[in-house]
Amino acid sequence: MFTGIVTDIGEVVAVAETAPGLRRLTIACSYDRDSIALGASIACSGPCLTVVDIGLRGNRTIFSVDAAAETLAVTTVGTWQPGTRLNLERALRIGDELGGHLVSGHVDGLAELVAREDMSDMARLTLRAPAPVARFIAPKGSVALDGVSLTVNTVDGDSFTVLIIPHTLAVTTLGTLRPGARLNIEIDQMARYAARLIERG
Repeated sequence: MFTGIVTDIGEVVAVAETAPGLRRLTIACSYDRDSIALGASIACSGPCLTVVDIGLRGNRTIFSVDAAAETLAVTTVGTWQPGTRLNLERALRIGDELGGHLVSGHVDGLAELVAREDMSDMARLTLRAPAPVARFIAPKGSVALDGVSLTVNTVDGDSFTVLIIPHTLAVTTLGTLRPGARLNIEIDQMARYAARLIERG
């Protein structure tokens, strides 16, 4: 489990096809090498990925993760190349501060950024969600975009807006987004369960 509070910006430094439908990605970060264990879960711009190798490159820690066909097909992972910057978050530990909302790292689909309005130190993003996902998004509810916990401002059909504050613009990859970008979206688990209960009467 995660909180959607980004703790580092990583960079993809290598991509390799290791088997049909399996891709290994090596990511550089500023985490202490000794603090990462093999088998650990790290949210990489949304998807929860398992660490399969750890090392050093220069003065930077690197870790490798494997992405299978399903992940490559339904998330942005399939588009990552060397140089791609990623929002990173380590798995939540009992006793950690829950500063965002509960995030599983299981991406529901891809949202498209359709408009960006830059204001004084802030930005309002308008996004379009996939139809199966849009019904779970509500004003004042939570949503994770590329692994970042955000509060939904407005909803209009399958479109919704979020306001990105200066801190989030500075410490995540959201500040560089432009219309046309596609983001990993994970809906709030509470919304998912509530909808399921209603469906079952």
